[in-house]
Amino acid sequence: MTIQSLKNNLINEWLNGFVLVFLVSLASYYIALLPFISKLHLSPLIIGVLFGILASPLFRQAEKSCEKAVIFSAKKLLRVGIILYGFNVTLANIASVGLNGIILSIVVVVFILGIGYIIGVKFLKLDKEIAILVSGGSAICGAAAILALESSLKSKPYKGIIAVGTVVIFGLLGMFLYPLAYALGFVPLNHTQEGYYIGLTLHELANVVGAGGAISEETQEVALIVKMIRVLLLVAVLLVIPYFFAGSEVGGKRKLHIPWFAFWFLGVVIAHSLVSLPLEIISVFKFLSGFFLVMAMSALGLQVDLKKFLEFGGKAFVLALILFGILTFIGFLLVYYFVP
Repeated sequence: MTIQSLKNNLINEWLNGFVLVFLVSLASYYIALLPFISKLHLSPLIIGVLFGILASPLFRQAEKSCEKAVIFSAKKLLRVGIILYGFNVTLANIASVGLNGIILSIVVVVFILGIGYIIGVKFLKLDKEIAILVSGGSAICGAAAILALESSLKSKPYKGIIAVGTVVIFGLLGMFLYPLAYALGFVPLNHTQEGYYIGLTLHELANVVGAGGAISEETQEVALIVKMIRVLLLVAVLLVIPYFFAGSEVGGKRKLHIPWFAFWFLGVVIAHSLVSLPLEIISVFKFLSGFFLVMAMSALGLQVDLKKFLEFGGKAFVLALILFGILTFIGFLLVYYFVP
């Protein structure tokens, strides 16, 4: 085989993989924009991973001809998406909820990560990485946090998919139950307190938007800001977790992977807070962030091993359920007693 032929084959492999991931991502965005789905506030991230799983048999059949681009999308594009996600957060937003919002967010993130790991590993006998992925998704920001942690830990794709699947279910459940419980008078909180409650306890950004908007504009605004503080705490978690897992492999130490993209994410947040850019440019960056994350989720879905998913999914579901219950209860107590 000539050098030119090898180059052509390599180009075709990358092209095939990108086309596959791109088409799955486009379909996910299209479905998410449909009126019925839009009302449910289903994130394209979730639809992307579901479409990816459905298309995974196709990927398995043509794995050698498109594997490189699919792996690139799941790893590298993910990091670019997380970095650009910083355009959704500003330091002024964080300051607007004061010290209360920051402290309560830290308490929730640290507690859920810790208790989730203990319950998952010690009591449910879950794989350590799956336990921390489920806990991270519950504690911080759902699928985006799981993707970032999965990238930092260099864990197998099926582990991230298991975690995403379980966390998504309870995020959606909370998005519908919270406004219903509030409307029925079961939650003795004012609109501001309810905003804190939603922002501290729901998983996905889309869940927060849906639940907060169903109550009031004030609730939605406060919920989004508190949620963004939890998102920003992802940086600290990404720096701590790899150290924690560095010596966790059997038979020796695992190589420590420092998630440099976390520093870039923080840099974007600071730059976005200090430098005023045209709204059009910020909108483009936000769109690119969302689309790259959808491509990463779609690529992860394509790599899913359904046998392993079914094998570990049950215990992961139980862990996500327990954490959802803890978030709902502890979050309410924190807001009721510490938010005026």
